[in-house]
Amino acid sequence: MIGKALRRGRSRSEMTFLEHVEDLRRSVIRVALTFGLGFLACLVFYREIPAFLQLPLEWAKAASPEMASFGQLREFTFMGVWNVLMYTAAAGGVGLASPVFLYELARFIGPALTSREKRGLIPFCVGALVLFVSGAALAFLFLTPMSIVTWHHFATGMGLVTDWQGSDYYGFVVMMSLLTGIALQFPLALVILMWLELVRPRTLLRSWRGMLFGIVVLAAVITPIGDPITLGILSGLLFLLYLAAVGVGASLVRRKRLARGDSAEPEDEDLPDDEDGDGDEGGRGDDPAPPRPGADLRALD
Repeated sequence: MIGKALRRGRSRSEMTFLEHVEDLRRSVIRVALTFGLGFLACLVFYREIPAFLQLPLEWAKAASPEMASFGQLREFTFMGVWNVLMYTAAAGGVGLASPVFLYELARFIGPALTSREKRGLIPFCVGALVLFVSGAALAFLFLTPMSIVTWHHFATGMGLVTDWQGSDYYGFVVMMSLLTGIALQFPLALVILMWLELVRPRTLLRSWRGMLFGIVVLAAVITPIGDPITLGILSGLLFLLYLAAVGVGASLVRRKRLARGDSAEPEDEDLPDDEDGDGDEGGRGDDPAPPRPGADLRALD
């Protein structure tokens, strides 16, 4: 109420620091309430949600004859049952709150952007939601069943009998889906940074080795079981998306700069002095210094 009265008749770009803090608090509350609504809804449907999350296990059984004798999930402790409820409820809360979070994020940073950037931010928000859902679906439909089959195959070859606890399985499915969905938004975040000209496409391209190492580490964190097949597939997919993001970002930056009359490449405008060949740091400190303005006129006199 106070925040609305303070900024009545003014745009959000004219708000003071305390008014921005109040607006941020309201945004956080809206996201938290949406998460809580999804959380409670999953607790109400506590029978249907776990049955849905068991689908990757059923698909793994159908794909591997070795898993035909795999029994039902078991849980031996009360806290394990509670963890299953929390995992399923958290999955529903995050899934319902993610669109609201993207909207609130775009609305909060909107005053710092130009009108053109605000219009361009809408496709990015839609793309982030699509990538999140696509990543979660990829993990749920493909990566999770493949991980289950792979490690059950290793356990059978080693003569081990696997008996999964329900809390371990549900935690694996939920974390695999959520983290994969978040990871697939990483290339889009790079595109946004390049579009806002906070990082250069050429800089990202030069750092591909370090980025590949970071992607492999990220994929290892995402896949809790960590089997090499799933790790390789996810790492390769993220690296290809990274290269595609650099290409898309370079194209968007070029079009944006040409539209406002700048050079197509930002590197052409602000090269450091040592790259022009007139400094000691470039390895050519013994070269003669360039003539000063007016030197030729004094020589003629």
